[in-house]
Amino acid sequence: MISLGWTRSRARQAGFTLLELMIVIAILGMLAFVATPPLLRYLDVAKNDSVKVQLQGLGVALDLYAYETGHYPSNHDGLESLVHRPSGATRWNGPYLKQAEMLKDPWGHPYHYRMPGRHGSYDLYSGGPDGGDPGENAAHDLRNW
Repeated sequence: MISLGWTRSRARQAGFTLLELMIVIAILGMLAFVATPPLLRYLDVAKNDSVKVQLQGLGVALDLYAYETGHYPSNHDGLESLVHRPSGATRWNGPYLKQAEMLKDPWGHPYHYRMPGRHGSYDLYSGGPDGGDPGENAAHDLRNW
């Protein structure tokens, strides 16, 4: 008879006990509990930075639209006029953005556009995670002024 080198006592010790598995799961849970808050803060900072870049890109598209048509889009036409030709636009040479999804902030809410703006030729801003109006006291990184 050929021996595989395993005895009965070694075969019983090959697996993990329930206690060992529970300890490993508890350690993983504690690591997740400690690591999650910094990760969520990092994601919030990344989304705010993304808003800054997207607002700059939308501003460039709006300026190009105004250069070619002679005016910024009206409130009625809004930012959609950067993707689709508004009715009555004769010198529109767009689209100025490749996709309509570029008109939404990282939280999935549409960017707010106001023309004439209270802070410049136009106001362009994100409502942040809740999608609301940031108002005058909002973080500077959620608006173009």
